[in-house]
Amino acid sequence: MPLFDLSEPELAEHRVTATEPDGLDAWWAGRIERARAAAQPTTLVRHEELAYGPTPVWDVEFSGDGGDRIRAWHLRPAGTEGQRLPVVVRYIGYGGGRGLPLEHTLWAAAGFAVLVMDTRGQGARWTVGATGDPGRSPAGPEVPGVMTRGIADPETYYYSRLFVDAVRAVDVASELDGVDPDRIAVGGASQGGGLAIAAAALAGGRVRVCHADIPFLCDLHRAIRIGPKSPYTEVADFLAQHVDMVPAALETLRHVDCALLARRITATTLFSVGLMDMICPPSTVFAAYNEIRAPKEIAVSPFGVHETPRGHIERQLRHLREHLG
Repeated sequence: MPLFDLSEPELAEHRVTATEPDGLDAWWAGRIERARAAAQPTTLVRHEELAYGPTPVWDVEFSGDGGDRIRAWHLRPAGTEGQRLPVVVRYIGYGGGRGLPLEHTLWAAAGFAVLVMDTRGQGARWTVGATGDPGRSPAGPEVPGVMTRGIADPETYYYSRLFVDAVRAVDVASELDGVDPDRIAVGGASQGGGLAIAAAALAGGRVRVCHADIPFLCDLHRAIRIGPKSPYTEVADFLAQHVDMVPAALETLRHVDCALLARRITATTLFSVGLMDMICPPSTVFAAYNEIRAPKEIAVSPFGVHETPRGHIERQLRHLREHLG
């Protein structure tokens, strides 16, 4: 892959392209509060005890945006009954779902409780999901995928719903038996990294650590113009035909731009970025990173594409242990 974006000195100075909408905090606070008010009790059902043996796994269902029921997995390390553990809330990349518990045993093996949120309306591309999207967007044309679903209005936009789900996952994680609500981390890669940023920004300071690998959904006004690969091209392709919707779509994207939301993060944060990433261009990642005022680090892979070097996971585990205990 060629270097196609800004130079490293320019990346260090790059700031988000869009301006923040008036009343953004109040808009998000109202939406999250409505979801909390509509929430029904969380349910946990023990999953495949014979398969997972001493590592307990629960199939979780909780209320997300609008009270919609969202699925998740909850895992704990073996032999930790009666202990209050730090918890890591994990989010999934674009097109994927929560998968199977065996895909998330790393965090439990390292001594952390984990809650893995399913992604509404996804889970059919590379790992399975179990949560639908009831669809509060009006009927209308869409490019396949979710990037344009309800894009005419932030109230109906798909990612408005998904960001509230992500915050509600933090709420649920803090209430799990045997979890220390003062030691919560969020993390994920690509779309999961964007959701981690959104959750850390919107959860009201409850998140202590944020891990955002090659995060998606940052500096959206720039991303949809320079991103040469899907999913950003879904928006560009859509607006190439629906020219009359350009102003409304750009306004909607200002409400869910993780580079704008990142200003609200109080958690200690660790990012990663690949300088040859053509799915999440590095300038969009730096746009979010450069807005964070809390303690932060970024791992830069000069020849990295849209994946995280395997050794970075060990850095994340050390970072979690340092900041969560």
